[in-house]
Amino acid sequence: MEKFSAEVLKFSDKAVAHFLSSIQNRGKGHGVRIGVKKAGCSGFEYFFDYVDEPPVTTAEDVIFLEGECTIYVDSDSLSYLKGSMVDYSEDGLNKGIKFHNPNAKAVCGCGESFTI
Repeated sequence: MEKFSAEVLKFSDKAVAHFLSSIQNRGKGHGVRIGVKKAGCSGFEYFFDYVDEPPVTTAEDVIFLEGECTIYVDSDSLSYLKGSMVDYSEDGLNKGIKFHNPNAKAVCGCGESFTI
């Protein structure tokens, strides 16, 4: 099993392929934005959004170039995500991006939100 680095956010090849496929199927897009916001039954939840044009200013963003995929993460979210592995999994009918976040102390029953 791969060890997590406490200072790095990593993306599996499957997650990057999923992001690129989603952008291609959508027909437009420069990259994706992922982050954390206060919401959900446990306090925080992950979010995804498409980035159609490169941001004018990226001073608050950390940019990850993963092959042909550009992933934007705001610096506040990165503090919650450091050490995480972003993966894509398919388990029967359940498909989607999964965060393996060592900072999450508890995850709600539905798996959509977490506590730090």
